Amino acid sequence: MRFRTKLIITSVVIVIFPLFLVFGLFLVGGRYIAQKQISQERSGSVDYNMVSNPIEAFARGTDELIKGIEAERLIHPFILEDPDVLRSIDEEVASLYSYIIVKRGDVSFYVAAENAEDAESIISELNYEGGGNSIFVLPESRLFVRQYNFIFSTGEPGSLYIISGIKAEFPKSLIIYMAVSIVLVLLLTSILLTTWLGRSFIKPIDELNIAMQHIKDGNFDYILPTDIKEKGEIGAIYRNYEDMRLRLKESAEEKIERERQNRELISNISHDLKTPITAIKGYSQGLMEGVAANPDMQRKYIKIIYNKANDMNNLINELTLYSSIDNNRIPYNFVKLGVAEYFGDCIEEIGADLESKSIKLNYSNLTGPDTQIVADPEQLKRVVNNIVSNSVKYLDRDDGTGQIDIRILDEVDSIRVELEDNGKGIAQKDIPNIFDRFYRTDASRNSKQGGSGIGLSIVKKIIEDHGGYIWATSHEGEGTCMHFVLRKYIEFAGGSETVTVDHNI
Repeated sequence: MRFRTKLIITSVVIVIFPLFLVFGLFLVGGRYIAQKQISQERSGSVDYNMVSNPIEAFARGTDELIKGIEAERLIHPFILEDPDVLRSIDEEVASLYSYIIVKRGDVSFYVAAENAEDAESIISELNYEGGGNSIFVLPESRLFVRQYNFIFSTGEPGSLYIISGIKAEFPKSLIIYMAVSIVLVLLLTSILLTTWLGRSFIKPIDELNIAMQHIKDGNFDYILPTDIKEKGEIGAIYRNYEDMRLRLKESAEEKIERERQNRELISNISHDLKTPITAIKGYSQGLMEGVAANPDMQRKYIKIIYNKANDMNNLINELTLYSSIDNNRIPYNFVKLGVAEYFGDCIEEIGADLESKSIKLNYSNLTGPDTQIVADPEQLKRVVNNIVSNSVKYLDRDDGTGQIDIRILDEVDSIRVELEDNGKGIAQKDIPNIFDRFYRTDASRNSKQGGSGIGLSIVKKIIEDHGGYIWATSHEGEGTCMHFVLRKYIEFAGGSETVTVDHNI
């Protein structure tokens, strides 16, 4: 529930709830007070007009009764001498919490048996000379009295007194009772609303404060209690906290992993640089000391030194490119490339290098002569060179039977490039991880194979930035095949022929 909705509900409850509760207490308490002051209760119901304004209710009720009596006396002048009539009048005024007393002169003529005990204590007060048809209050008992005078058949004066069981001081009691009730109602309302708002806001905020303290202390595993279920602003804050916690945890884990990878990279590069540097130092020392006595031997030493320097340069280039990948700043210059022409040039360059290493290269292009792709020629060549050099590294064949097959296949709206070797292959458990940074299937890290362990991760990054994807298949002892797919360039009718993008990703 939203905070604004809760405030509206609170405002309404503060007004409505006390009103309903006070009204209920008025009904219950009013009945209790009224019945407490009734001399003899003859009715099971309560007239709440007698509770709120007893004098007016008593006057109105007795007026109707007196009018009825006067109307009957016009027909039967001495009807008030009949005990049955007087009993019926007594029953009628019971609804007003009253009873009647009839006096004949100074003598009591009629009092109902059930009211005799109460009537005895107040008959002496009825000598008060009221009007012929008036309402007054008895001085001592503080009861309401309605007096109606008439003449008996004997000529003697008579009076009908309607005695109200509600005392004159009743409204004062009601005011005190209602004042206390209102205070209690407001107190109860305050407690209920405070408890509700406390459970809705104070408790969740306290939990959030504890959770933020855990975040401050670097504990990203603390989860907010699930017993607090809010759908409004507090619920949104809870969800935002959980999202923040997960992202901070992920970021912290990535930072730890990146630091571990950086340490591993430094270790790998240091190890891989140490091998060619040792070789360069050794062969250079041989040249200086005259170990290579003839020109052929000297050329061999110089060639080895040159190759080792190239190996060092390649390692440094990989490190530079790794830094670009880590910062997502690889520069791309996308242009349209003819598949046949571009890969034909790549094969010529790769073939010459493989021939010098006694490795056979087979190439086939099954795409159409006009097939084009949009790619960065320099970065795509890096992909092919990295895969080929990786294959050469793990061919593990000294008998001159090493072989690499490069095939380009047509797949309707894309091309698929396959680079397959007949090396020692990759174990099935290692295939899902070979494109991860620093992952090596060769745990021994011998100097012959070396490498920084980031070559295939660079390949994957470049292919994905071209909108393609790459995967590997392999069988141990038989060889490995790398597959990557690139989309074709398709020029629609009326479309622009220039598709060159120069940006940093």
